[in-house]
Amino acid sequence: MKVKQILKLKGGQMFTVDEMTTVYDAIALMSEKDVGALPVMCRGVLCGIISERDYRNKVILQGRKSRETPVRDIMTKDVKCVTGEYTMQDCMAIMSDKRIRHLPVLDEKKNLEGIISIGDIVKAIIDQQNSEIQNLREYITSSYPG
Repeated sequence: MKVKQILKLKGGQMFTVDEMTTVYDAIALMSEKDVGALPVMCRGVLCGIISERDYRNKVILQGRKSRETPVRDIMTKDVKCVTGEYTMQDCMAIMSDKRIRHLPVLDEKKNLEGIISIGDIVKAIIDQQNSEIQNLREYITSSYPG
């Protein structure tokens, strides 16, 4: 299964923040939408990502004030991205290697199409395995009369 199929199954809903959004507002949006990271947009272009880990390491542990700190001050700027053509295995390898849990998905023009999480990949793998098991059961039961 490819990333574009995972995005299609997830639906078109995507949440982002602007680089000048306060950390507090970004964390509130993550809580409201039950997501662990948000792509950060700078004048309509992906320029970073803010995650729960960024909040922990760069706000809480450094004594910053989340209501006063803009996202641009704590976001991860070197964002690893994928395209819709990447496979689940490609994404798992990237996430494991980079020790990240979210990957923004860009189209061929570098526009943000969505974001996938390790949870999305695990769910897709489980769904795929369940489908394969069901197909094998149907094949076996149809092969044996009785």
